[in-house]
Amino acid sequence: MTKRILILSVFVVASCGLAYELIAGALSSYLLGDSVLQFSTIIGCYLFAMGVGAHFSKYVRDEDVLGRFIDIELAVGLIGGVSAALLFMAFTWMAGPFRTLLYTLVFLIGMMVGMEVPLVMRALNERNTEFAELVSRVLTFDYLGALAVSLLFPLVLAPHLGLVRTAFLFGMLNVGVALWTLYAFRAELANLGGRVLRACAVLFALALGFMLSDRMVGWGERSLFGDEIVYSSTTPYQRLVITRWKDDLRLYINGNLQFSSRDEYRYHEALVHPALQQLPWARRVLVLGGGDGLALREVLRYKHIEEVTLVDLDPAMTHTFATRPELVKLNAHAFADPRVKVVNADAGVWLKTIDTLYDAVIVDFPDPSSFALGKLYSVPFYGILKKHVAANGLIVVQSTSPYFAPNAYWTIDATLREVGMRTWPYHLYVPSFGEWGFIMASPQAQYAPPERYALPLRYLNADTTRAMFSFPPDMQRRPMAPNRLNTQSLVHEFEQDWNGVIR
Repeated sequence: MTKRILILSVFVVASCGLAYELIAGALSSYLLGDSVLQFSTIIGCYLFAMGVGAHFSKYVRDEDVLGRFIDIELAVGLIGGVSAALLFMAFTWMAGPFRTLLYTLVFLIGMMVGMEVPLVMRALNERNTEFAELVSRVLTFDYLGALAVSLLFPLVLAPHLGLVRTAFLFGMLNVGVALWTLYAFRAELANLGGRVLRACAVLFALALGFMLSDRMVGWGERSLFGDEIVYSSTTPYQRLVITRWKDDLRLYINGNLQFSSRDEYRYHEALVHPALQQLPWARRVLVLGGGDGLALREVLRYKHIEEVTLVDLDPAMTHTFATRPELVKLNAHAFADPRVKVVNADAGVWLKTIDTLYDAVIVDFPDPSSFALGKLYSVPFYGILKKHVAANGLIVVQSTSPYFAPNAYWTIDATLREVGMRTWPYHLYVPSFGEWGFIMASPQAQYAPPERYALPLRYLNADTTRAMFSFPPDMQRRPMAPNRLNTQSLVHEFEQDWNGVIR
C-alpha cells in the first residue's frame, strides 16, 4: 500500500511541476510577448534547476528521506501556488524586477521539483523494490502526469480557471501529496504534529488564495490599466480586458491596447473605406481578425455587399462583442446582420480548406509581436490569400506604425510584393496609437485613392485621403527582406523597432 502511495505521488508531483512551468511561460508570454523566447528561456532555466535539485538530493540522509520529501512538497506547493499571483502583481506594480522575480521563482520551483523524484526513488528502494521495476514505475507515472497536465492546461484549466487560480489549485495538490504521505507513513515520521500543522496552514493559505484569485487579478488589472474594468476573460488564446473611463471604452489583448472608442472610427474608416469606395461592384468581402466587429460595422454600411465572412481565432472574442450591450452598440449590431457569417478558426488553416473567391479582404490581425502572429504576415500566408482574391479585388492589411516601427512596416510591404501583389502603402494619425499604417494590395488591379466618398464619414474626405497616401521624409520606404516562415524576420524587426521606441 505504501509503495502505491509513493508511485501515485510521482504522478501528482509531475503534473504539478509541469503546471508551474506552463503557467510561468504563459504568463510571461501574455505580459512580455514573444512566446517562443519566453517558453524557451523558462524551460531552459527550469530544466537546469531540476538538475541542480537532483544533484542536491543526494545530501539528504537516508533516514530522513520521507521527511524531506514532505517538506519539499509543502515548499513547492506554497511557492508554486502563489507564483502566478506574485508575478502578476510584480508586473503591475514593479515592472522593473519582473524578470528577476520570474526566473528566481522558476529556478526555485525547478530545483525543488528536481529533488522530488530522486527522493521518491530512494524511499521505494528502501522498501526493497527491485531497481528495474522501480525505475520503470517511477518514470512511467512521471511521464503520465506530464501528459495529463499538458492536455488539461490549455483545454480546461487556463481558459476556465485562469492562470492565477490554476497555480493555487496545483499548490493545493502538492500539499495534498504531503498530507497523504504524512498519513501513510505516520509511524515512521518524527515531529508528526508539527508537520501536519504546517501542511494545514499552507493548505489554508492556498485555498484562501484560490477563492480570492479573481479579486487579486482585479486589483492588479485596475492598477495596471488605471480605468474601471468592465469585462475581463482569459481564453485559450489570450487575455481580454475591457476598461471604461467616462464615455471611453478600451480593449486590451494581453495588456496591449487594441482600440479606444473615442478615436477608433479613424482607424476603421481608414482600414475599410479607401478600398470599398473603389469597388462598387464588390459583393463578397472577407474580414480576417477584427473580432470586435468594428471593421465589420464599416463594411456593412455598403448596401451592395451581399455576404461578409469574418474569421477570428477566438470564439470568446466574437461572442463578447456580439452580446455585451455596450459593445454591441459600438459595433452597431454588426454580428446580428444576416449578411454576416462568423468562423472561429485559424485563418491560415481555414483558407486552405475553401475555394471561395472574395472581391475584397480586410486583414485586421494584431501586430506581429509573436511567431504565432508573425506567420499571418508571411510569404506563405499571403500566397494563399492571393488565391482567394478576385484579380481586380483589393486587400487591406493592418501593418503597425511606419513611424515607430518602420522596419516592420516595410517588411510587410515587401512580403506582399514578394508574392506578386501590387501595393499602395498609406498611414494616418490615431490619437490613441500615434502614426499608424496600412497597406493596400491587389493581384492585378490599378488603384487610385478616392477623391470622394459615397457614405458620410467622420474623418475621411478628399484631403485627408490624399495626405494618407503621401509619406514624409522620415517615413519613406526602406529596403527590407520579405517575412519568410522559416526565419520570421518580421517578428524580430517589430520587437527591435518597438524596443527602440520604449528606450
